[in-house]
Amino acid sequence: MDLHVLWFFLLGVLLTGYAILDGFDLGVGMLHLMVRGDEERRIVINSIGPLWDGNEVWLVTFGGGLFAAFPVVYGTALSTFYLPFMILLASLIGRAISIEFRSKRDSRLWRGYWDVSFSLASATAAFVFGVAVGNAIKGIPIGPDHEFAGRLSDLLGPYPLLVGALAVAGCAMHGSIYLYLKTEGDLQQRIHRWMWRTFGLFLVLYLLVTIFTLVEVPHAVENFERLPLAWVVVLLNVLAVANIPRAIYQGRPAYAFISSCCSIAALVFLFGMALFPNLLVSAENPDFSLTIYNAASSEHTLRIMRNVAFIGMPFVATYTAIVYWVFRGKTRLDKSSY
Repeated sequence: MDLHVLWFFLLGVLLTGYAILDGFDLGVGMLHLMVRGDEERRIVINSIGPLWDGNEVWLVTFGGGLFAAFPVVYGTALSTFYLPFMILLASLIGRAISIEFRSKRDSRLWRGYWDVSFSLASATAAFVFGVAVGNAIKGIPIGPDHEFAGRLSDLLGPYPLLVGALAVAGCAMHGSIYLYLKTEGDLQQRIHRWMWRTFGLFLVLYLLVTIFTLVEVPHAVENFERLPLAWVVVLLNVLAVANIPRAIYQGRPAYAFISSCCSIAALVFLFGMALFPNLLVSAENPDFSLTIYNAASSEHTLRIMRNVAFIGMPFVATYTAIVYWVFRGKTRLDKSSY
């Protein structure tokens, strides 16, 4: 396989892993303020307590892979989204600090502050990710020197903001289904209602983004003409989304969670289809776009990285599987809990 295409695929795998795993993680954070009392909020935090930092390994690995395989894209993306990335970094740090600091003092005011920080940081991180995806699909002002040639306001158009809202709704839905699996009793029954509400919001935004993409970003479907088999993924995506309410109605939350994971994976695939072979689309001139060929490292570098990835990625996947197996089951509080 062409090494450039291979690394586009591997970055997609890493992005999919992060979107699925940290997606419910961010969703749990958004829903944190909706529970009642300190004990329930501790249950919510401890449902992701052993997992959240491992989930973010996928994002770190994605960033490292992007830097090594496509350094020009890495540099242009960070300079273009400098302020958004700083906000994203502050949000991810804020989430981590909130989880760790919340239980350090038995004070209502202290814990209330960190509760709000945890929820706002989670929602902000998901929204910024979505806005970045929306801009990547629609295109950003990139000049012939591969530098950002616009202003911050150029990144806040209706389409990127709508994709950002979809990301927030998708994470909230994913997180509510995960929380239902990890809780019991009265809290679980209330979360059951949240699943319906978050799914309804996700479905509305999903349809709006789909329509907006087809009307305003026609180049997003060009690759489907060259690879008609990709329409199978579109069909599977629709079936996965449709199976979520079906599984919730039938009382099969595990199937709903699997369907949610599949729908997220399909959306990442469609994001890749909208971009390929581009990594950053120039709204100024298509010739200025950064592709997997004009923004890549040398063939020798890509070959060495391929060998490292084939060794390292199974370790990441194995570690993730082991952690999730060890901490399976319902969340219960003990002396070592947050």
